[in-house]
Amino acid sequence: MLKEYLSRDVYNLIVKTFSFNDITEIRLRVGERLIVCVKNKKYYLKNDDGEFVIVNKNMLNNFITRASENSIYAYNDNIINGYITLPKGIRVGLTGTVVVENGKVVTIKDFQSANIRIPHIVRNCSLKVYDYIVGEQIKNTLIISPPGAGKTTFLRDLVFQMSEHNCTKNVLIADERNEIANSVNGEPTVILGGFCDIYTNCSKSFAFKNGIRSMCPDVIVTDEIDLDRDLSDLIEATNCGVSIIATIHARDLKDLKRKKGFDKVIDEKIFTRFVLLSNEFGPGTLVGVYDENFNCLMLGE
Repeated sequence: MLKEYLSRDVYNLIVKTFSFNDITEIRLRVGERLIVCVKNKKYYLKNDDGEFVIVNKNMLNNFITRASENSIYAYNDNIINGYITLPKGIRVGLTGTVVVENGKVVTIKDFQSANIRIPHIVRNCSLKVYDYIVGEQIKNTLIISPPGAGKTTFLRDLVFQMSEHNCTKNVLIADERNEIANSVNGEPTVILGGFCDIYTNCSKSFAFKNGIRSMCPDVIVTDEIDLDRDLSDLIEATNCGVSIIATIHARDLKDLKRKKGFDKVIDEKIFTRFVLLSNEFGPGTLVGVYDENFNCLMLGE
């Protein structure tokens, strides 16, 4: 999966020590030990002599160069947002020196670290809550969890299950970071079902405004909304009769309610279903399903 991006020695050590089916993150920090996250536990990678693998600047820069297909400039629009997306929905978060010109971020240079997040397809993980969301009308649903706790995995499976259950609603996917469908040359590499239209690598605002006019969706699916930035588009979509299924970062419902703009979400009753996930028993642990008044409809594991 990462063979063409990591150095041969590092890749061979990882596959010798771990199964990629279990790896969720690989952390590269210049001057520090390379870390592999497996099922919520962190391990330092060691070489054949039992010594820790230390990340140096060349190792990190070579990885980023390969990840950007030997043209960092071509990926700069993503890099200024702090990430590069690889095939199969792998997202590489980046840190380094942020270059600002005339008050605008123009690039990141002198990279200091990379966080390689490896997603996994978990079929049927959304089935427990499917009937609470999907019916004759799709409920406006917000999927909530802290980072790395399975929001996107749940979202993908929910869309897939809609097709599997012959829900013939037109689904427009606003895939801002190309993580939901992970399209390559216009073709999704993640199977989502036969009723999906996909906007890739565009702002949510573009996808919502243009998609509603041109694609006539019944439901718009998007990842990682920012209430301060995306709220007007969410309201406009619901006013047009389009359902929304989205995800957001929050540790719990209290954390969610403290977010800027959430009071308007409540006032407008944009969402009628809230699905809370956690990492308690591994990514995707279902905490509960709640209605628009936060009454618990179902408790999870």
